[in-house]
Amino acid sequence: MPNLTRADATAAVRNPLAFIAARWTPDPRTVQRAALAALVMAVVIVVTGGAVRLTGSGLGCPTWPKCTEDSLTATSAMGLHGAIEFGNRMLAYVLCAAVGWAIIAARSQKPYRRSLTRLGWAQFWIVMGNAVLGGIVVLVGLNPYTVAAHFLLSTALIAVAAAMWQRTREGDAEPRPLAGKSVQQLVWALVAVTVLLIAVGTVVTGAGPHAGDSSKVERMPLNWEDVSKLHAVLAWITVTLTFALWFVLKAVDAPKGPLDRTRDLFLVLLAQGAIGYVQYFTDLPEVLVGAHMLGSCLVWIAVLRVLLSLRERPEAEPADVPVQPYAATSSSMAGPR
Repeated sequence: MPNLTRADATAAVRNPLAFIAARWTPDPRTVQRAALAALVMAVVIVVTGGAVRLTGSGLGCPTWPKCTEDSLTATSAMGLHGAIEFGNRMLAYVLCAAVGWAIIAARSQKPYRRSLTRLGWAQFWIVMGNAVLGGIVVLVGLNPYTVAAHFLLSTALIAVAAAMWQRTREGDAEPRPLAGKSVQQLVWALVAVTVLLIAVGTVVTGAGPHAGDSSKVERMPLNWEDVSKLHAVLAWITVTLTFALWFVLKAVDAPKGPLDRTRDLFLVLLAQGAIGYVQYFTDLPEVLVGAHMLGSCLVWIAVLRVLLSLRERPEAEPADVPVQPYAATSSSMAGPR
């Protein structure tokens, strides 16, 4: 890289993203990998957060943002619980780095794609909000309602990250539907039931035996077995809708993409259901509960991929794409069209 002038240095300080974008054009595959890395880290942070709860390390660091009143990091006196909780906090920085890379790669792509950059910034603000919420979770002693909100916000992050990953593999032309309105309505019903399934799953957690800390903490005042049965009913409705969708797509001779994504969802649901029933009848072993949390993320991603497969977006005509080689975009934080 050539030596920077004073004007270059000033520009880099004022708008570092635009400065990088003016000097670097990533390969499309690089942008895709950056978006995928953000999605993978969004899932990893959910699974490791579950590990914190399942090992009873939720208050391994008893305060926030420091680990203790006197230390930013876990100390040897805090033992394994402190190390696990602090390690999960450190992974949040890895997540931030992955999201930052996705934003930089999207901003630097040529031609400039505003909708892609907005999806990256949306992830950034969700991560920041969830970091603050995570601190509140610790400060209120793992109140189950805040823990549930923490997980649901992570689910929203996965949704935005999955949408960005999909958009990196599409063009910017107007979306063209690949299925009729009735099929789209069926898929939206599937999405709605899946959201409800995940939400009820957080209630199962909040009322269940895995409190997140070795000491007794507040639980939701519900019978967790009854809530688990409701969760199972919603899971079966999700499976039924997926099965029905596959048959409808076959009947209308839908393109291969939606059929393949629906098949993938069905297989993920079967695996997740098997884990769910085994963990229920074996008194919730921690390993299976952790696997079920991973499965929850994979089910959500699979449902979103079904939804996103119902349309295609080819490359836009060159004249339709705004070229902004050095425009400021850090304020473009709203969601995509």
